[in-house]
Amino acid sequence: MSLSANKWSDLRARVLSALVLVLVGAAAIWLGGIWFHVFVALVGGGMMWELTRMLGGGPKVAIPIGALAGVAMVCVPYVPWEFKLPVLLAVTFAGVSQLKKDRLIYLAYGSALMLSCYGLIVLRDVRGIYWVLWLVSVVVATDVAGYFAGRTLGGPKFWPKVSPKKTWSGTVAGWIAAAGVGLVFGGLPLVVLSMLTSLASQMGDAAESAIKRRSGVKDSSDLIPGHGGLLDRFDAMMAGALFVLLLGAVLGLPAL
Repeated sequence: MSLSANKWSDLRARVLSALVLVLVGAAAIWLGGIWFHVFVALVGGGMMWELTRMLGGGPKVAIPIGALAGVAMVCVPYVPWEFKLPVLLAVTFAGVSQLKKDRLIYLAYGSALMLSCYGLIVLRDVRGIYWVLWLVSVVVATDVAGYFAGRTLGGPKFWPKVSPKKTWSGTVAGWIAAAGVGLVFGGLPLVVLSMLTSLASQMGDAAESAIKRRSGVKDSSDLIPGHGGLLDRFDAMMAGALFVLLLGAVLGLPAL
């Protein structure tokens, strides 16, 4: 097989897996309410399971933590506001207590994951379906543009020590694609926010890559053909959701 063919060898599996994820995710987003909460809980629980495994927690630790994360995510929309943050962070502290190393990394990344999942729920429940579609579109456009531009154009690496496959051409292509999404959804006021969210999603991808390199694994798991694990697929989405959640809480969001 030629080098050029190798560059695209995973495309079929990636497309088929992405199609399934899109169909399931789209149905959950459309239905909203408890259906979306359960979808986010399943994804969030799976990601916490993967994170716990990567950072040294065996099955007796990772499986209960993943289940606890899923339960917390289903419950948190319905508890009083003053208990929401403790419920979310309790999962991460429970995981930290069972690990023997990399506890600070786990605490920081695990807490960010739990808050990101909650951010998605808030976006759907409070802002509405249009905002969720915008976020998904920004992250997907960033990923797709980066994938094709990086493999077609190549060039200097963006952050070789952390994510050796990412190039500057792919990174910039992601920003441009996100700007286009912002222009379609909300005009010029949303272009800057879309580009910043795109950058946040890329940083989320880089953070997960750093954890994988530290743990000595290629993928967070093998749950999704062509994509690896849930963290490999949703790391960028989680970072984008966290950025939007924090920005909305501090400065507010523009009108769509």
